[in-house]
Amino acid sequence: MSLLSRIRRLSTKPFVFFSIIMILKIYLSWLSIFDGIQPWRPLLTEIPFVWIIFCLIEWFSSKRKIGLYLTANLLVTAIFFAAIMYHKYYGVIVTYHALEQVNQVTAVKNSVFSLLAPYYLLIFLDIIVIGFVAFRKKRVPRAKSYFNLKGFRTGIVAGIFALSLTLCIFNIWPNRASMNEIKQAQQMGILNYETYAIFSNKKEELVDKNAITQSKIDQLKGVKTVQNPAYFGTAKGKNLIIIQMESFQNFLINLKIDGQEITPNMNALVKDNLYFKHFYQMVGQGNTSDAEFVVNTSYYIPYNEAATQNYPYKELPSLPKLLAAQGYDTATFHTNVVDFWNRRELYAAVGFDRFYDQDNFFGKEGTVFFGPVDEVLYQKTAPELEKMQQTGNPFYSQVISMTAHHPFTMPHEMDRITLPERFQDNMVGDYIRSQNYADYALGLFIDDLKQKGIWDNSVVVIYGDHLGLPIYSLDKQGLELMNEIYGRDYGYIDMINIPLIISAPGVTPTVLDNVGGQVDILPTVANLLGVPLNNQIHFGQDLLNQSTNLLPQRYYLPSGSFLNDKALFIPGAWYDDGTQYPFAPDSVKQAVTTESEYNRALELLKLSDSYVQQLPDRALEEK
Repeated sequence: MSLLSRIRRLSTKPFVFFSIIMILKIYLSWLSIFDGIQPWRPLLTEIPFVWIIFCLIEWFSSKRKIGLYLTANLLVTAIFFAAIMYHKYYGVIVTYHALEQVNQVTAVKNSVFSLLAPYYLLIFLDIIVIGFVAFRKKRVPRAKSYFNLKGFRTGIVAGIFALSLTLCIFNIWPNRASMNEIKQAQQMGILNYETYAIFSNKKEELVDKNAITQSKIDQLKGVKTVQNPAYFGTAKGKNLIIIQMESFQNFLINLKIDGQEITPNMNALVKDNLYFKHFYQMVGQGNTSDAEFVVNTSYYIPYNEAATQNYPYKELPSLPKLLAAQGYDTATFHTNVVDFWNRRELYAAVGFDRFYDQDNFFGKEGTVFFGPVDEVLYQKTAPELEKMQQTGNPFYSQVISMTAHHPFTMPHEMDRITLPERFQDNMVGDYIRSQNYADYALGLFIDDLKQKGIWDNSVVVIYGDHLGLPIYSLDKQGLELMNEIYGRDYGYIDMINIPLIISAPGVTPTVLDNVGGQVDILPTVANLLGVPLNNQIHFGQDLLNQSTNLLPQRYYLPSGSFLNDKALFIPGAWYDDGTQYPFAPDSVKQAVTTESEYNRALELLKLSDSYVQQLPDRALEEK
C-alpha cells in the first residue's frame, strides 16, 4: 500500500478526521485572542484535552460514534467561539461564571454582533457543511460510508489517553498560581483553563471582619491623616447630583476633528470646575451597574462576576444611606428597565428612597438601543429634581445616561455633527458622533438645572462609567484613527481613562493631576458636603486632600494590575515578568511601580471581598 493510500485511509478514522478539524479551530481561536504565540504551543496545550474526549468516545461508544464526535466537536467549538467573542468585548478569557450573564446578552445583542468579524464564523464551517450533508437524506449513507468506524487498537487508545492526561496535568499544575488570567489561559490552554476554573472553584479564605479597619486600608493605600482637610463642608447642606456618562472616555475632552469641537459642554465644565484628568474606571462584568455600585459604596467589584449578582443581598453601607442620615432625599434615574443587571435589588441594597426607570416613569419615547434617549432622560428628570428641591430638604440624585452605548450605532437623524469621510461607517466614528449627541443632551440638562435654580444649589459630579473603545475590539482602521487622535499608539492607560468633573459652590476651577478612580468619589463628595466617614469603611480616598493613590484594577485588565501616581502595571504570570506603562513616556526605562504596591493592591482587593461578603444579609422585600 502506498504512503498516500495509507494517509487517505488514516484520515477516514473519526479520531483523525476530527482531530484535524480541531487543530484548525485551535489556531483560529489562538490567533484571535493571544499575541505572539509560539507555533507549537496551541498543539501542546489544546490537543491533549481534545484527545482525552476522543479516547473516551473510542472506548465507550460502539454505536452512534459519529454522532458523539459531532457533539464533542460542537461543544468544543462553542467554547472557542465564546472565548473569542468574550475577549473581544472584555479583554479576558470567559469562564463558566459568565453563564450568569446569559440573560443580559440578549439585551445587548447589537453590541455582540458588532464585534463579530466574518472570519470568526469559519470556526463553524465544518458544522455547517456536515449539517447540510446530513439534511440531504440521499447523501447520508454516502457520507457515513466515508468513515472507517473500526477504531484503533485498545493499547494505542490507552497510550494516547495516558499521554494526553499527563500533558494536561503538566500544562495545568505549574501554571495554576499565575496571576494574569490571559497568561494563565495561554500557558494552560483554553480548554484546560476552563476545566481548571470549574474544579478550582473553592471559596477564598476571608479575612476576619474585625481585622478589616479603616486604618489598615489607609495604611495599604498610603493615605495620610489630614487634621484640617481642605474644602471640608464647603458645600454643606447642598444637593448632590451625580451624572454617569455612558462609555465616556477622557480623550473626548477638548478633542477637535477637522476643527469641530466634539464635546463643547463638557469642555466648558472642565474649564469652570474641578477636573481630574488622571481618573480611571473600576468596573467589571456589570459595566454600568458596576460603576453605580462602586461610586455608591466605595468598595471594589468582585473577582469574577458583576457586583449586582450577589452583593445587593447584603446590607451595604453606602452614599445614599450616609446622606439619608443627614436628612437627604435620595433617588436614581435610569431609562432602562430596573431589573436589567438586577438593579432593583442594587438600589434597595444601597438605600435609594426610590428609583425611576423605563417602566414606571420614562416610557419608551425616543427609544434607542434599550431605552429612551438622553434628551428624554434629562427632560423628565429635571422637573422631578425641582420638586425634590421645593420640599426644602437637600437631595441626592444619580442620573444614568445611556444613548452613547456600545456599539454606538445611533440613528443618523440624531447626528449633531458631520465627521470627515475617514470617520464614517466605523466604530470610532460612530462612538464620536454618539458622544457628541450625549454632550449636546447634557448641555440642555445643565441649562434646565440652571434655569430652575438647582445648579447653583448643588454639588454636581460628572464622570464616565467605563471605556467605550477597548483596544482588543478595534480593527486596524479603528486603531489607526485612535493613533491619529492621540498622536501616538492607543494604550491600556488611555483605554481605562475616564474624566471626573466636580462643580461645587466655593471651589476654585482647577485641573488636578493626582490619580483617582470611581472608588474615590464617595469620600471626595463626603468631604465637600461636610459628612464625616469615621464609622464607614471605604476603600477610596478624598481626592482633594491626598496626593498619592493606589488603585487595584480588575476584569478589563488582568488580576494584579494596578495604578499608582506614575504608571499602570499589568502582571505577567507574576510580578517579575509584568509590564509597566508609565504616564510619562520618557520614564519608560525607570522603575515606576514596586512589588510592594503589587502585593498591597492584591491585599486591598482581598479586604474588600472579605468585608462585603461578611456584611449581614439583607431582608428581602417582595416586588
